[in-house]
Amino acid sequence: MRNLARWSFQHRRLVLLLWLILVIGASALSAAAGTDYSNTFTLKGTDSSRAISLLQHAAPKVSGDSDQNVIATRTGTVTAPAIKSRVTKMLDEVSRLPHVGAIISPYSASGAHQISADKTVAYATVTFDEQAQAVSVSHAQRFVAVAQSADTSNLQVQLGGQVAERADKMGVGGLGLGVIAALIVLVVVFGSLLAALLPLVTAGFALATGVGVMGLLSHAISMPSFSEQLALLIGLGVGVDYALFIVTRYRQALLRGKGSEEAAIEALDTSGRAVLFAGTIVCVALLGMLALGLSFLSGIGVAAAVVVAFTVLSALTLLPALLGFFGTRVLSRRARRALAAGELTIDDESPVWGRWARTLARRPLTSATAATALMLLIAVPILSLRLGAVDAGSDPSSTTTYKAYNLLAKGFGPGFNGPLQLVATADSSAQRQQFRHVLAVIKRTPDVVSVSPAVVVGSDVVTANVFERGSPQAASTSDLVTTLRNRVIPAAEQGRIHVLVGGQTAIFADFATIIGGKLALFIGVVVLLSFLLLMAVFRSLVIPAMAAVMNLLSAAAAFGVVTAVFQHGWLAGVIGVSRTGPIEAFLPVIVFAILFGLSMDYEVFLVSRMYEGWSHGKNNREAIVHGLAATGRTITAAAAIMVLVFGAFVLGGEIVIKLFGVGLAAAVFLDALFVRSVIVPGLMITIGDRTWALPAWLDRALPHINVEGQGPDDDSPPSSASPAIPLPPEPAPSPS
Repeated sequence: MRNLARWSFQHRRLVLLLWLILVIGASALSAAAGTDYSNTFTLKGTDSSRAISLLQHAAPKVSGDSDQNVIATRTGTVTAPAIKSRVTKMLDEVSRLPHVGAIISPYSASGAHQISADKTVAYATVTFDEQAQAVSVSHAQRFVAVAQSADTSNLQVQLGGQVAERADKMGVGGLGLGVIAALIVLVVVFGSLLAALLPLVTAGFALATGVGVMGLLSHAISMPSFSEQLALLIGLGVGVDYALFIVTRYRQALLRGKGSEEAAIEALDTSGRAVLFAGTIVCVALLGMLALGLSFLSGIGVAAAVVVAFTVLSALTLLPALLGFFGTRVLSRRARRALAAGELTIDDESPVWGRWARTLARRPLTSATAATALMLLIAVPILSLRLGAVDAGSDPSSTTTYKAYNLLAKGFGPGFNGPLQLVATADSSAQRQQFRHVLAVIKRTPDVVSVSPAVVVGSDVVTANVFERGSPQAASTSDLVTTLRNRVIPAAEQGRIHVLVGGQTAIFADFATIIGGKLALFIGVVVLLSFLLLMAVFRSLVIPAMAAVMNLLSAAAAFGVVTAVFQHGWLAGVIGVSRTGPIEAFLPVIVFAILFGLSMDYEVFLVSRMYEGWSHGKNNREAIVHGLAATGRTITAAAAIMVLVFGAFVLGGEIVIKLFGVGLAAAVFLDALFVRSVIVPGLMITIGDRTWALPAWLDRALPHINVEGQGPDDDSPPSSASPAIPLPPEPAPSPS
């Protein structure tokens, strides 16, 4: 690490040039190739995926997703001759667009049920020859534009469905506000605008490069449309924080009288090592999503890991190069004057955090217990967590999918926004008759509003739609899918036919089931890998075990907040959430991966400073108190930046990004306020020297990973031998 710091510092012009080439090249290639993000997915081995396969085999031209062209009149009816003529002409134009396989007009015999009872709302079903992810954004936008060309003062045309959703280009929400908020915090922390800009500049280079690479990877890996926003959210938070830790250590070295190059080398040899290790933990947690075997989640994990990797690379190469350009100007004017006058600072501790650390040391177990109880109380709402998928009724109010949702709900009921699709192989008249019998039985099932007539697709496949009473995201709809599959359909089939329940609503229900079944595996993989890495770094069993439990506690509290806001509606209106509903099924996986990585950032920065003191001769209590006092102010600033950045993304219109913004902001706030500032140091003081204990045989077997570097005032390597066996506990401090 010292060699990398020295080379980057001495070759700063070359490093800056290489980064400029990297940013421009990645951005240019991505702009030329475009992106191919998609929210649609199938799940192998489920009823919904088998239904798609049957349709693809029987009739490829109508095996893709189905959208609704919703029409509504402001006065009169949709059956008026002028309206009918205009809509028919529009549907004819839509039928000639790429990927459009078939259209069922509300004016046809088979589409007569697609006109509302009061004849003010109707919809045409547009079936594509591909799933939505295979339809390019440009084609989706053309589809919406052609349909809405029929709009008049009396005729409203809106589009609902997965293809129409691809046409809605989401912005990056509160990115600009997040950057401004981060800058304000950095200025307050550093007292220097130049020092405050450095973390933002290094993070900006990393984000620009990472997003460009993500765009290129989206052609090879399935990534949802919000991947870019999520990666920006994560990358901005960790990128600024990583640079903040290194710049802070650089400034501390300058104030002790070291030259710019020596200070940069020390900063990277200490905080830089922690950045590298913390970034590795984040990437491991994110790539842990690959263990689930779901391309949708794997794409998110890869995308976010790519951006985090670039933030680490930028912090370890570009940042020391920039420090070489600016030297002591990263200090405030007052600090530069003091340094010029020969006034050196030998103590890195914050007075405020020093007082808190010593106060905590007096009653460590009581403080840790109280903080843990408060975290558990915040986590209580998680007991009622319901996983599912939010529907278009939660889209931003300006989107065509939101408007189409409301029109369909007004004219027909919420269930028409996501009908269940029944598909079966029926190669004889007897089987087709049995399919119609199944439809008749389903029609009498509670929570079913209506069932469309059976339609023969190809030569041997029959299909029909079931319109439920509740919206696609309603709990009653999920229950209906289960009821149909497990009870109603098997009884009605009588062994003569096998009817599958498919459609987007069923796909999301299957997705939630699969995620629930694999969540424990995912958490286990991430926790185990992180445990092994932390054990190798800190030569301890207690620290990695404590980190795993504390991260689970932070995750539970964060999900408690998310459940309270988005499912129960507590303060939901404040952040622009108009409809409560289930929590996206993939949210626990993604948030846990991100949170686990970010929590490990703070764990590594805090404990590595404690370990630095421990390995250089301080006793356990002194090492913990000094480590908390020396890092508390920086960790608090880093957490404040992340909370503000994540909170700013709540201003974005997409409900998924709001979910992530609230969940991650709450998690970081609670983790920094209670876990790293109270619970972890309190328990470490209570446990005593056993905190650093490791069996001798395990100590010999594990590789040695150095994250503390050389001491600030010691040019010789620190002692690498931490106790391999438990030491006697320290005497308890006397109250004062």
